Amino acid sequence: MKIFLFISSLLLFAFLMLSTPILKHQPETSKLPAGVTTALQQDQEKIKLGEHLVLTSACHDCHTPKKMTDKGPVMDYDRALSGHPASLPPPDVNRKEIEQKNLVVTQTLTAWVGPWGISYAANLTSDATGIGNWTEKQFFTAIREGKYKGLENNRTLLPPMPWDMYRNMTDKELSAIFAYLKSTRPIKNVVPAPAPPVTAAPGK
Repeated sequence: MKIFLFISSLLLFAFLMLSTPILKHQPETSKLPAGVTTALQQDQEKIKLGEHLVLTSACHDCHTPKKMTDKGPVMDYDRALSGHPASLPPPDVNRKEIEQKNLVVTQTLTAWVGPWGISYAANLTSDATGIGNWTEKQFFTAIREGKYKGLENNRTLLPPMPWDMYRNMTDKELSAIFAYLKSTRPIKNVVPAPAPPVTAAPGK
């Protein structure tokens, strides 16, 4: 009986010794101050709301590259929100004819050709080539005032970016979208600069 108790004690001791390193590395959320725990929960809820708004506002339609499948082009979520791929050439179309007829064509919904020239969907990921260095104020300026990179002295955002629709979002909604975008996986992709129209504007 004594031998049995001795062996049981050894096994219990070994179990405790093996489990201690694992347990001690577990986050002790219960010991965090209530205010910190609440703030973390609010941050996650805010990011979740932002993700929902990005999806329902169709941001992926233009800002996420597409890949071809047996069912046609689908979203390439491995490059989600990274904008028009830098390596993809401009749309191979007769730009002069399109511009003169006020038509609009697109290439995988990340490059658009129209009377304004060629516009490319921006990189919205948290990378420095995206919005990684942006402030929330810049994001608000970009959406509310339609300014490139959210800088007041920059050019106006080009079509088809519907900033004049999105500007009606609440501060809470825009802040949530920005928080989500800043939480995304950074994808390095330098989107090409827009090209001006090839035809002169009327009267020039």
